[in-house]
Amino acid sequence: MELRHLRYFRAVAEELHFGRAAERLHIAQPPLSQQIRQLERELGVALLLRTTRSVELTAAGQAYLLRAVKILDAVDDAGEQARRIAGGTEGQLAVGCVGSATYSLLPRLVRALGDSLPDVEVSVRGEMLAPAQLAALATGEIDLALLRPPVQQPGVRAEVVRRDRLLVALPADHRLADNDVLTIADLRDEYFIAHAGHGRSVMNNVLNAVCADAGFIPRVRHEVMETSTLVTLVAAGLGVAVVPDPTAALDIAGVRFVALVPETLGIDLVAARMSDSALIDSVLTVLRTIA
Repeated sequence: MELRHLRYFRAVAEELHFGRAAERLHIAQPPLSQQIRQLERELGVALLLRTTRSVELTAAGQAYLLRAVKILDAVDDAGEQARRIAGGTEGQLAVGCVGSATYSLLPRLVRALGDSLPDVEVSVRGEMLAPAQLAALATGEIDLALLRPPVQQPGVRAEVVRRDRLLVALPADHRLADNDVLTIADLRDEYFIAHAGHGRSVMNNVLNAVCADAGFIPRVRHEVMETSTLVTLVAAGLGVAVVPDPTAALDIAGVRFVALVPETLGIDLVAARMSDSALIDSVLTVLRTIA
């Protein structure tokens, strides 16, 4: 028995007329009749009652039709799903995200994916430092990483999705909080709250680099792993912090964000992947439109 036998039987059972069923199937009537008889012989039961003027389903035929329809619909659904997955419009995707983008880009990305790719199930891991994301990519724990460069791990492909300006996060009552812009040199005498050092956070490297360009070494009072914790400590008055501008999406009371000049001070956000996948391609297409 083959699927075509079920399709032939379904057409005859629904039309209750061999001529109309043959026309619906785009085949001649005699071969259709032969295929139905072959199916009945294989099953060992009569599915149809035939007269010169009518075709009716037997009790066995009625029961068989119900099961045949479910089977055919399931096969058709499976084919449609396979095509959607191959086309990158259905599947499961795990996304990792650095702290600053967790609170700005990630919510917009998840919403946009829900609108554009409703059959894609997205799981997210926010506040992941770059080394942790690269390790998760290697193990398959995440499929797409949103992180800060450099990305030098073998087998990882990365593309810049946007460039973020740098801001200073200050306690709201800080003497510099009312400025419209600041330079790094303005912060020479401040204590800093920094992202984790020792290769764990690219932003720690950025802080040291911009301060070195201004001729001083930052006095770091605390190092933290999460951007939300960093901003919270700034709100507590423990220091200032240099952050990418999406961090301002963290609306924490007691903090003011001031732009750093020159405007060329910034850091890229990249999307990194290890696997070739139509689903990742589709997600990146959406990401490029909102980043």
